[in-house]
Amino acid sequence: MSFSGSEDLNEELSKLASYEGERNDAGQRHGVGRSVLPNGDMYQGRYEHGERHGQGTYRFKNGAVYVGEYFKNLKHGQGTFYYPDGSKYDGLWVNDLRQGRGVYTYSNGDTYDGEWLNHFRHGQGKYCYKNTGSKYVGSWVNGKMQSAGEYIHANHRYQGNFFNNKPNGAGKFVFDIGCEQHGEFQESQQWDETGAPRWVPQ
Repeated sequence: MSFSGSEDLNEELSKLASYEGERNDAGQRHGVGRSVLPNGDMYQGRYEHGERHGQGTYRFKNGAVYVGEYFKNLKHGQGTFYYPDGSKYDGLWVNDLRQGRGVYTYSNGDTYDGEWLNHFRHGQGKYCYKNTGSKYVGSWVNGKMQSAGEYIHANHRYQGNFFNNKPNGAGKFVFDIGCEQHGEFQESQQWDETGAPRWVPQ
């Protein structure tokens, strides 16, 4: 997920890049075309006045692939990005960043389905853990669980507030057998053996 996927924005100025396709009267790449950049990346799709604009496919030398919409050389609109580690993002982009609604499938099989802002999980979303089957449904801020949310396990769930990816403040455990336990998570220097915040029942 750390791979930014930024393309060479100066491909039109490079004398080493090859191009096959349509041009306008000014000689600019315009219409459908295919270009190979000096670094080995390849783009095939639509151009407008020398810039990637519209639907296209960009293949990075390292194996990453973007298939989707462009606006003035930037990933913008609906698109799917296949990362070198096997992870994938399918959703909206704004100015080369994941932003809006999208689904990210991580290389370990985990998935996040929800809102994004400036490349981070931000807003409402659901994160599912493949290995345990647990999932978090709720609010995210700058990539972390924060504010109201629900953490769902096989036979119980926690409903309450979160801060910095951890339960924090008032909340409750709801068990499948029909009982509930209300209380409060306290952020302090006293932690239990699992590394979780202290749970103070009411």
